[in-house]
Amino acid sequence: MVGTIGIRILDGAVIISDDAGQFNVGIHALCWIHAERLVYKLHTFTETARKAQEKVRADIWAFYADLKAYRKKPKPAHKSKLRTRFNKIFRQKTGFLALDQLLGRLYANKQEMLRVLDYPIIPLHTNGSENDIRCQVTRRKVSAGTRSDNGRDCRDGFLGLMKTCQKLGISFWDYLGDRLNVPGAFSIPDLASLV
Repeated sequence: MVGTIGIRILDGAVIISDDAGQFNVGIHALCWIHAERLVYKLHTFTETARKAQEKVRADIWAFYADLKAYRKKPKPAHKSKLRTRFNKIFRQKTGFLALDQLLGRLYANKQEMLRVLDYPIIPLHTNGSENDIRCQVTRRKVSAGTRSDNGRDCRDGFLGLMKTCQKLGISFWDYLGDRLNVPGAFSIPDLASLV
């Protein structure tokens, strides 16, 4: 029963992740920023390796720009050209062993890296969703967590409300003032009606 419900919830949804296994559900896509970051973080000890890394990063960012353009104006004729370019970038041999192995690993994820070709509406990265939870992660690190489940639920609820207000351009303090009936507070409509 639960499995059936889960399948219906994910029906047609595309999940974008940094390749963490727990997110490999439904139709899965990979974040381009995380993929490029792997190339960026490689340690280069020779000038040849550094130049190879720079060239591959430039290739990836140029390809990323073309994927962004494709998202704005998807044309079926461009799909095969983009797939061919992907092959050229991720199957190249640079002579820098660690980079060549990483490119091979990213090439093995070709279908998930190019999911945007079939679903142009999806973003190419997870930065939006990561920004949404960053304040919660920071709060958890600073306070060393909460003492109870109720405390965790309260923290998460308030941070969620604050983020929603922020995205809608509403002062969180004005929102709280209205909900707590503070005299002279601005009237704020129900957030659900604004979303």
